[in-house]
Amino acid sequence: MPCYLKTPRMIATVLCLALTLSTGGSIAEEEKYPEKIFPEEFTQAIELEPDLENGKQLYKKCIACHGPEGWGTHSGTYPQIAGQLKSVIIKQLADFRAGNRDNPIMRAFSSQRALGGPQEIADVAGYIANLPMTTDVDKGPVLRDDEGEKHYQEMCAKCHGKNGEGDPEDHGPTLYIQHFSYLKRQFDWIRNGRRRNADLKMSRQIRDMSARKEVDILSYSAQLLPPPEKIASPGWTNPDFPGIKRHTLPR
Repeated sequence: MPCYLKTPRMIATVLCLALTLSTGGSIAEEEKYPEKIFPEEFTQAIELEPDLENGKQLYKKCIACHGPEGWGTHSGTYPQIAGQLKSVIIKQLADFRAGNRDNPIMRAFSSQRALGGPQEIADVAGYIANLPMTTDVDKGPVLRDDEGEKHYQEMCAKCHGKNGEGDPEDHGPTLYIQHFSYLKRQFDWIRNGRRRNADLKMSRQIRDMSARKEVDILSYSAQLLPPPEKIASPGWTNPDFPGIKRHTLPR
């Protein structure tokens, strides 16, 4: 049989096709979940001291989706970002900008035209991280709280903290009082490869998890409470943005 693979590019293409077919038609796991990608802007922004006053001005661009308080919506369309770890916010913004995480709206609002450079990333992340959190979140179908706690401590606590407080050193996000519907969407996207900046270890860990176990873990996570000092007082609204329409947190 004559050989038509006359260039290195053609050979590489055939090898790639062979690899794809040998893995059941799917993209190699390491390509789907690139492990520990740190964009250059992340490594720069993480070292900077945030200017919270400038962060407040920049956050005006975020209000339309995340609300003045940063509490998101029960529907899970927008997460609660208030009180999230600064390093996590910086990492996600840098990933959106670098194309490591897909979201057309966030890609636009985190672009250099909208946000500037590493200092602006640090500024707005610092502002958001200092916002108090609401406990009025979508808790999900709380069916087996004892099972949720057991599975969470076995599978999630190492990266997300025993009480859902996250890991600022390894940039593991806080999970406490996050909307269940948002948690579930991100969990499913990590499992099917749609969230491309997911941790490879997590994607492997949850690949064959049952739906019931998933719900147990995520509803338990949504019920976890942060320290009292991180919780907004009853009736609190963000005084930095008076007169701006608030989200109704639809259920």
